[in-house]
Amino acid sequence: MTLYELNHIVRQVLDEALDDEYWVQGELSDAAAGYGGHFYGELIQKDDKAQTIIARARVNCWARTYNLLRLRFQHETGQTLRAGMQVKLLVRVTFHEQYGYALNIQDIDSTYTLGDMARRRREILLQLEADGILHDNQQLPLPRLLKRIAIVSSATAAGYGDFCNQLVGNEYGLCFQTRLFPAVMQGQHVEESVIAALQQVADEADRWDVVVIIRGGGATGDLSDFDSYPLACCIAQFPIPVITGIGHERDETVLDYVAHTRVKTPTAAAAFLIDHQAQEAAHLDDLQQRINRMAQNRIVLERQRLERFSLTIPLMFDRFRQRAEHRLDMTWQQLTAACQQRTERERHRLEIMAQRFEGLDPALLLRRGYSITRCGGRIVRCADDLREGEELETQLENGTIKSIVVK
Repeated sequence: MTLYELNHIVRQVLDEALDDEYWVQGELSDAAAGYGGHFYGELIQKDDKAQTIIARARVNCWARTYNLLRLRFQHETGQTLRAGMQVKLLVRVTFHEQYGYALNIQDIDSTYTLGDMARRRREILLQLEADGILHDNQQLPLPRLLKRIAIVSSATAAGYGDFCNQLVGNEYGLCFQTRLFPAVMQGQHVEESVIAALQQVADEADRWDVVVIIRGGGATGDLSDFDSYPLACCIAQFPIPVITGIGHERDETVLDYVAHTRVKTPTAAAAFLIDHQAQEAAHLDDLQQRINRMAQNRIVLERQRLERFSLTIPLMFDRFRQRAEHRLDMTWQQLTAACQQRTERERHRLEIMAQRFEGLDPALLLRRGYSITRCGGRIVRCADDLREGEELETQLENGTIKSIVVK
């Protein structure tokens, strides 16, 4: 038989044996919308341990069905069908003589994909917590002044423009210093691109107060690119606070759990920075007013104090002068009394000394019968001091006697 005939037999057998629809779960290894709006892809299954492919099948979905399923799936999951996504598909087994075996998609179970996304996010968060780094960036102190802003975003992203415009046009007239560190914010290269941009910021971390990761204008489904352990690990251990504004109101990524501050959108990130600076400016204004009030009150108090002193000092001086005059009077009286007492003591002492001197007067001794003998003008006190033949002079009360030493 011909190949067509054989394939036709296979088709008939499969149609008879597998005429029902089946729910199949697996991973999309390829996914693309082809000509005419049809969807074509490949569904694979991997071994849980070795992670090698153990099953493979081509899948397709015709345009009418695909357009309905695509819109519903995107609304419910916020994602678009893409390679690497775990899906649960309702399929019908088909076999075509020319194109071979394929699974025709009839429906998609959105809850399965949502559960897988949540499971992946939970696994990453558990691993970060086990590593002890989940809250590291959140524990960094937020600087009082958030003026120097490092921005990780795409230069062409609408969110980046909105962010910068809002900072520049803020109603408080605050000034910010910003610099863009370009990165891919959607697609396969998000992880490596954002990590490279963050590394550039980390190399000059002392020049920046905060890092802002923003994304805007992209598809909501691309947010799953930010559910990355290496990227989350980089942000968790980043040396300065990180602010994320990469989603929409109802979206969350792993990065939102590890960043210091999470806001919904780029404009919300700008509003956060403006409000923070405005609060600090208001705090400074309040401090300035308090300082002015305290200074004015202090000036008033010191002026009153000086006025009191100006009234008190003359009184104090008069009191001091009176006390000083009193002390001088007391001292003068004490000195006068002391001088008089000293004079009396010295006069009495002189009288005693005079009496003693009078009692020692040689004239009194001579009057009482004593005499004074001199030899050579010297008073003779011991006979042994004399020699025979020396001339002596003896003074009496009345007159003197001269004699020669005989023996």
